[in-house]
Amino acid sequence: MVNINGNIVDDNQAILSLNNRGYAYGDALFETIRVNAGIILFWEDHYFRLMASMRILRMQIPSQFTPEFLEKEIKDSIEANGLMNSSVRIKLMVHRVSGGLYTPDSNDVEYNISVSKIQSVFYTIPDQKYEVTLFKDHYVNIDLLSTLKSNSKQINILGGIFAKENGFDNCLLLNSNKMVLEALNGNVFIVKGNTIKTPPLADGCLKGVLRTQLLRILEKLKDYTVEEASISPFELQKADELFITNVITGIVPVTKFRKKEYNVTTSKRLLGILNTKIRLGN
Repeated sequence: MVNINGNIVDDNQAILSLNNRGYAYGDALFETIRVNAGIILFWEDHYFRLMASMRILRMQIPSQFTPEFLEKEIKDSIEANGLMNSSVRIKLMVHRVSGGLYTPDSNDVEYNISVSKIQSVFYTIPDQKYEVTLFKDHYVNIDLLSTLKSNSKQINILGGIFAKENGFDNCLLLNSNKMVLEALNGNVFIVKGNTIKTPPLADGCLKGVLRTQLLRILEKLKDYTVEEASISPFELQKADELFITNVITGIVPVTKFRKKEYNVTTSKRLLGILNTKIRLGN
């Protein structure tokens, strides 16, 4: 079951027009949200990121788009799929209404919500190897638009194909200054001693919701020094740990980059703190 502008319909009835601007021009935004047994994780961060992104793209925010309205729409969609007692992945997409070519006829928006089940209730770290490489065929622009979760993700798609064809679990993307920016599906953190570093938004990385959560957690852990600063590929070879974050999988430790192998001590500690935060009501 899919929620199309408040109408919940079967998947095979969710018809997309060829004039849909999200399809035709990539004129759309989305939020990927984790919900555990009807509890939306980090909802406030998701909501305000979506509103800020809509303003940046000059979309008209409907008056009914309150946190309460969208939260109810999400939960109604989960209930319609019979998954209120499960962990689920929500994709909330907002696109400008059809009309116009590159220049839209209207800045009004429509939305849709899709639901899929997640097996684990809490974040876990699987005991398996996870190898990454650099994707250097294309570079991400250092630009405000690069920080948005938009439909324009060609570099991520090509990076995913590259990883699959070459036997890697993920790729790290570089910005136009050849600095490490993010993974295909999440933000990147490196650990060296007691210093934890992640690229700044000014470098063009995605403004990830779990990135925001971890930075808040790390502010309270006095045994770590946190830096939001550019990361060169050379630093990956010197780091003790490297991990990827997103709201669906949590923290994914990288075990190998080229000949460098990493430990997962900090990743496991932070994941434990994150799960405790979730249990206490994020």
